[in-house]
Amino acid sequence: MAIPLFGMLFSVFAVIALVLSAVGLYSVTAYSVAQRTQEFGIRMSLGARPRDISWLALRRGLIHLAIGIPVGLLGAFGVGQLLRGMLAQVGPADPVTLISIVLILGSIAVVACLTPARKAASLDPMVAFRAE
Repeated sequence: MAIPLFGMLFSVFAVIALVLSAVGLYSVTAYSVAQRTQEFGIRMSLGARPRDISWLALRRGLIHLAIGIPVGLLGAFGVGQLLRGMLAQVGPADPVTLISIVLILGSIAVVACLTPARKAASLDPMVAFRAE
């Protein structure tokens, strides 16, 4: 009876962690785009394409993702070793589970970073020059 309860509890915490990570990555990327508004305006006025500006904004979020996923995998493996007795029908280093988590988190992170990147690409250079 305790295993389904722990499974449900871990699933709820996993969904909460996924939402928090997506919101955090979106917030960091949006803040970074807001801080670099004048830079993006200058780049666009000098001939940068919206695709280039979008890539500049998206790249920073992807760098955070590239750092966070290996650290998170190490943490998941360590916690999995500690909770080995509570895991039902899954090992602490189950490759299918870990790969699916990486794919889900990676796709959500890319979507969370695309919104500020698209905003940066649609920036009007004159508005960017007037921004503080």
